[in-house]
Amino acid sequence: MDFASIIGLFAGCALIIASILIGGDLGVFINLPGIMIVIGGSLAATALTFAFSDVKAAFRAVIKVFSSEKEEASDVILNMVELCKLSRKKGLLQLGKVEVSSLFLKKALSLVADGAEEDIIKDALNNEINALKKRHYAVQDVFKKMALYSPAFGMIGTLIGLVQMLQTLDDPQSVGPSMAVALITTLYGSIMASLIFGPIAGKLSARTNEEVLNMEIMFEGAAAILSNNNPMFVFEKLSSHIPHNLRQEFK
Repeated sequence: MDFASIIGLFAGCALIIASILIGGDLGVFINLPGIMIVIGGSLAATALTFAFSDVKAAFRAVIKVFSSEKEEASDVILNMVELCKLSRKKGLLQLGKVEVSSLFLKKALSLVADGAEEDIIKDALNNEINALKKRHYAVQDVFKKMALYSPAFGMIGTLIGLVQMLQTLDDPQSVGPSMAVALITTLYGSIMASLIFGPIAGKLSARTNEEVLNMEIMFEGAAAILSNNNPMFVFEKLSSHIPHNLRQEFK
């Protein structure tokens, strides 16, 4: 589990609820029509904007926000160094027999083992990286759009509430409560955008950057192996992608 995401979500909710309780009653801030307008409207607009497959992929990707399962770049570097040692010891053909969990690395090793030209390998792997970026950016864009839509629907809910309030101006005592209810939907929209949709898009973007970094390390490592570079050179070259404090020692 990614504790940063969990702590951030619960801390944000707790602070908002605490601030409400300090100043008044939590029940005053619960308005079912407002929730329907903000959440339902945002989902409807999102469904209208994107293909259903993109929306479905986006909500499936939410689990990545709370998942800490990832391969560290430093481990990827050491893995590429070990593959370099293997190729120098037993030849490039041996790389095609190596069992790896990454489909991208498996493809890279297969191309190297098959004796593909360097330009072909670079084009194939670059296409893989670009395709992954496009898929991930499409998912992130769903939540970025929802972060834009939710405040807008919050304002729509407020306008609906104001219109309803204006119909009861002959009763001065109802103006204050009606105004409060009208403004709640704006609050809902701001919370959904700032605490839910925007942060989800940001965390998914960070996950993409981490995955792309690992793929670029594999890409450069495969190119270095193909050029028959020595393991120390491969280690130093690939280590330049990460900060000094995250680098492991050459083995």
